[in-house]
Amino acid sequence: MTKTMRAVEITEPGGPDVLKVTERPIPEPQHGQIVIRVAYAGVNRPDALQRAGAYAPPPGASDLPGLEASGEVYAVGDGVTQWAVGDQVCGLLPGGGYAEYVATPAAHCLRLPKGMGLKEAACLPETFFTVFSNVFNRGGLKAGERFLVHGGSSGIGTTAIQLANAFGARVFTTAGSAEKCQACLDLGAERAINYREEDFVEVVKDMGGADLILDMVGGDYIPRNIRTLADDGRLVQIAFLTGPKVEMNFAQVMTRRLMITGSTLRPQSDLAKARIATDLAEAVWPLLDAGTVAPVMDSEFALEEAAAAHARMESSGHIGKIVLKVA
Repeated sequence: MTKTMRAVEITEPGGPDVLKVTERPIPEPQHGQIVIRVAYAGVNRPDALQRAGAYAPPPGASDLPGLEASGEVYAVGDGVTQWAVGDQVCGLLPGGGYAEYVATPAAHCLRLPKGMGLKEAACLPETFFTVFSNVFNRGGLKAGERFLVHGGSSGIGTTAIQLANAFGARVFTTAGSAEKCQACLDLGAERAINYREEDFVEVVKDMGGADLILDMVGGDYIPRNIRTLADDGRLVQIAFLTGPKVEMNFAQVMTRRLMITGSTLRPQSDLAKARIATDLAEAVWPLLDAGTVAPVMDSEFALEEAAAAHARMESSGHIGKIVLKVA
């Protein structure tokens, strides 16, 4: 008989209430994959976009939500040599994290940092892969540069503040309340701008302008970001919470030698993600081992409370990461 597992599926596109517990077959590892017995799964904005019908899984990926998880290696596929059954890992997933078991490429998994539990480790892959690849590999952030990250109290924001600060950049951020701004300052931001009370464009320009901006807001933030950049500055776009379309005069991009780029993580090739994992193991995991950086935890929900976890995330009241306890 096929062994089954509990999982949370998207029954139809819609709000959080379309997330329902179901039973699915336990996945089998393909070549180069491992199957993780999931302890915790991270909850991220792309999960909500997928639930709403706006972020389809790539071909061959699980239709279940969940892009990161931690747990114990349950099964190992052909060609896998770096992991063995029983190892504790955290992994970037193509999907399927909201379940008791999930399959993912072995090269997308990393060991647990020293002294870190499975709950915290589940919050590392999606945000750290995204931030490191976009801020450092794509955005080229260097020590001493002025870095602005929007949504500083989000999982992406709290990660970006800590990593940019650890690598010697001057960090500025935006957030929507005094409490969130203080949390950003506590993580190492030099200036936290309450966007409900101040204009981030004027504040950052008074500081000399941003050499690099990481943005997930989009919409009318795009031309405002362009005005905020210093000459030769770079804008990296990773999401569009308020929309991807805007009217803008691009002449200043030429006259001030600006660069606009961006990426999404999930559609990238397995090889590209494996390379990011290698970069993280070399450059970032020692910082996690030392406690120099750490995931900021907001709240924990049981697997069957996935709808409540999504509602918490979409309320924008959270600071840091939300997790589902699976095991």
